[in-house]
Amino acid sequence: MNSSSSCTLSESDQEHLFEKLDVFKVKGRDQRGRKVLLIIGKNFPARMVSSEVLKKYLEEKIYPKLGAKPFSVVYVHTDVQRSENFPGISVLRSIYDAIQTNIKDNLEAVYFLHPGLQARLFLAIFCRLFFNGGLYSKLKYVSRLELLWNHVRWMEMEIPEFVHDHDEELEYRPMMDYGLESDHPRVYTAPSVDPISMYSMRCIA
Repeated sequence: MNSSSSCTLSESDQEHLFEKLDVFKVKGRDQRGRKVLLIIGKNFPARMVSSEVLKKYLEEKIYPKLGAKPFSVVYVHTDVQRSENFPGISVLRSIYDAIQTNIKDNLEAVYFLHPGLQARLFLAIFCRLFFNGGLYSKLKYVSRLELLWNHVRWMEMEIPEFVHDHDEELEYRPMMDYGLESDHPRVYTAPSVDPISMYSMRCIA
């Protein structure tokens, strides 16, 4: 993620980009009636926005919609690419540190949809090192949409079509869940490479 001085887009353009891409949306409720903050990881423009504008956008546009009551987060990890959508661990830490205490306390659960093996390992290590244990304890991995509906009211959620497509693909290629089968067809035609490169290299957010 860019610093405020190196980002080529103006602050207003960056905020408009968040709105246009629907990265963050307070939409629907979970099964306990709590508001849900939906985050579409694939839509996050990590290389085009600054951490300062992101923090301001969350504080002014998103947190007020959550109110002063408990809420849940649904983070959609489907098709996230490290080079395009991952802001970096230091940025994540600074954003987390800037969140108001009452918002942190009101966060009840984070449902992490379509996690890969690398995402699980990353979170298991870095969430415990750089964030408090309370946040990690609220993290719930969800491998399929049908399992997500056990936690949130599906009729109130707006899940992008590509997420449904990926979910259907997992039914026929379950090893993709664990990073043991590539989800990038182009690797099959590559010259001889180390077996590890055949794993899903999709990374974390």
